[in-house]
Amino acid sequence: MGAAAGGNADRIRRVWLPEPPEVYDGLPEGLAIDVYDGHGEPPGSIAEVEFYVPPYMGAAHTVELVTSMPSLRVVQTLTAGVENVQPFVRPGVALCNARGVHDASTAELGVGLIIASLRGFPDFVRAQETHHWLLGRRSSLADKRVLIVGYGAIGQALERRLTPFECEVVKVNRTPRDGALGMDQLPDLLPTADVVVLLIPLTEETRGLVDAKFLAMLKDGALVVNIARGPVVDTDALLAELERGRLLAALDVTDPEPLPAGHPLWDAPGLLLSPHVGGNTSAFVPRGRALVSAQLRRWVAGEPLENTVVAG
Repeated sequence: MGAAAGGNADRIRRVWLPEPPEVYDGLPEGLAIDVYDGHGEPPGSIAEVEFYVPPYMGAAHTVELVTSMPSLRVVQTLTAGVENVQPFVRPGVALCNARGVHDASTAELGVGLIIASLRGFPDFVRAQETHHWLLGRRSSLADKRVLIVGYGAIGQALERRLTPFECEVVKVNRTPRDGALGMDQLPDLLPTADVVVLLIPLTEETRGLVDAKFLAMLKDGALVVNIARGPVVDTDALLAELERGRLLAALDVTDPEPLPAGHPLWDAPGLLLSPHVGGNTSAFVPRGRALVSAQLRRWVAGEPLENTVVAG
């Protein structure tokens, strides 16, 4: 039986969940469930657990634990990205991500960061603190060309939300599909973009993709929005452009992360920072629980799992 299947229908399967089982809807029969939210000592059943859902945005040890689970068959993350989990998953264990769970939340943040940056919301907040009536003309999202780099599920959700703002949306993806162009088109597209939104997964190919050369191709005043992973952007190269005042940026993710006190990004001009909150909203909770419940039903029934990144 493959790792994606639960095996014999009448046996009890040990599962670790980050929340009590009563918050999930439609869990199948035949599960022995332990709750581990990442705090305190792990349950004593670590040698028996077969299906593990690490806590969302948990500490590093909650992921490293998979190396101490000899019976493990499936790791189901609550994140779309799995680059921090994959190195610990041994052959024979299926790794599934949370594709679809964070689409609404992250796309909302993408729109919010774009509008906040273009319209100068950070300036307004600072002006309010000093009781200053800050008049002036600001950029609008309307009539802008927005380039989405990475046209997966979140990119598609972002496009749907951007369309009513009367802007032009252009998409590029590693695999050209659904109207998205190939990544080889970037040199032609970057000079025409007013806003570039990064949504590509972090891989060896995408690490440092947004380097000095990439940024130099952007027009003066262009906005770079990173809601992907911090290391997709060369931090020093972006800092150089921000300190020159040539580009704007909005970052939900950084490299390093969390951003340490005293890092120059904190004080960089033209930069709006949010602390990696793209997916962590009230919309995430029901969608995450629904995914876990559905995956467990498939697993117990011996059906193929969804969102499989690494087949077991």
